[in-house]
Amino acid sequence: MPNKPIPQLYCMIKHYNITVKGDVQRVSYRFTTHAHALKLGLNGFIRNLANGDVYLEVEGDEENINKLIDWCQVGPPRADVKEVQAVEADLKNFSSFEIKR
Repeated sequence: MPNKPIPQLYCMIKHYNITVKGDVQRVSYRFTTHAHALKLGLNGFIRNLANGDVYLEVEGDEENINKLIDWCQVGPPRADVKEVQAVEADLKNFSSFEIKR
């Protein structure tokens, strides 16, 4: 009998708090990040902070979270990202990805 690969039934769901610093507001950063998060199957939210930073909480497969973090380091064309801080945190079990005001 040939060996069949065992399907991966469970993946490790992680939660990260991400802060993006630089010129990242008024350049469609939240909207383009939202689209990337949805494409990667991630849940959470993104919002602007009063100090000019953008803040995300994101949950999902760690590989896809890392892809989103990589994208956040560049952002949309008009963004000028200076720094991205990502810290693992406790799961909150988000069921969608939202843009918050």
